[in-house]
Amino acid sequence: MTFKVDAVIIGSGVVGLACARKLASAGLETMILESRPTFGQGTSSRNSEVIHAGLYYLQNSLKAHLCVEGRRALYLYCDQRRIPYQKIGKWIVASTPDQLERLEEIRLQAKTNGCPEVHYLSSQEISSQEPQLNCLAALCSPETGIIDSHSLMMALLADVENAGGQIIFNAPVSHVNFVNSQIQVAVGGSEPTTLTTNYLINSAGLQAVPLLSEFEGFPKKCIPEYCYVKGNYFSLHGRSPFSRLIYPTPEVAGLGVHFTLDMAGGGKFGPDVEWIEDENYIVNPARSTLFYNAIKSYWPDVALDRLQPAYSGIRPKLGLKGNLYSDFLIQTEQDHEISGLINLLGIDSPGLTSCLAIADYVVERLGI
Repeated sequence: MTFKVDAVIIGSGVVGLACARKLASAGLETMILESRPTFGQGTSSRNSEVIHAGLYYLQNSLKAHLCVEGRRALYLYCDQRRIPYQKIGKWIVASTPDQLERLEEIRLQAKTNGCPEVHYLSSQEISSQEPQLNCLAALCSPETGIIDSHSLMMALLADVENAGGQIIFNAPVSHVNFVNSQIQVAVGGSEPTTLTTNYLINSAGLQAVPLLSEFEGFPKKCIPEYCYVKGNYFSLHGRSPFSRLIYPTPEVAGLGVHFTLDMAGGGKFGPDVEWIEDENYIVNPARSTLFYNAIKSYWPDVALDRLQPAYSGIRPKLGLKGNLYSDFLIQTEQDHEISGLINLLGIDSPGLTSCLAIADYVVERLGI
């Protein structure tokens, strides 16, 4: 059986839901295809739940632009839809002399990216506000916050459905074909079907790149190399030592083992960087020693027995270990010469923060 819809979104993470919301709100008959039994079960539910300010990203990159615009839009949306969030701020700390230069680079990059509010803290401010913190210097990002990501995704999905869109669960995409300016999407599952659409948004997260192999006629030169970087989290048993987010100076594949708070006030550390071949979410308790050593650089009083394995997430990285692509890759017709197709690839952090801005970008590129 074949159905015709205006727009199809593959994947119901926070970015896919945001894109579907934008398309449905524009009056397009919109359908989300989700291979799992419910929405947001991948990267969107396995992250730090942080609203990033946009400090680190290279000038003129998609991450720099979409994070800053997305953060502003997201705070406004949360207020409008009463989605729980807290703008508790973030400190980026230098614990060794060689990190001081990197800290200044971050401050300058933040200013360039449109975050002029980022500033140094005095030693008195550091010791009085966070007495357990050990560092040589710290930058304050007052616009950074935390969010209930599940509530965000529920609100986005409600907007999709209220605008006439729909979501189909247990609906894996098995094949895509491009015929006479139309896109045919073969859907597997218990009730296989074929959808014909004008617009297809590939927002499949970890599967976004592998899925391109099932796109008949898609140019192989446009399929990037990719790898998985797992990030483990350890929860902190007992009272939290800090009242805001504490980040070390960034690493190559991530932002370092940082301290975050959840909406209930619980503390956790992570993510770390673990290179993996296949998708798995098991947290090895033995990694607690690595966490302990990393945390001790800025919290000397940490006790190993207070660290408990919590959960993990996987970053969909483009490129290979040692040669990673640092930006989002959003492929449009200009890249692959296929009308109506947009691929959202390598959408790792700050994907959650950027979700509404990514949706605006997608609709703009489609000319809707």
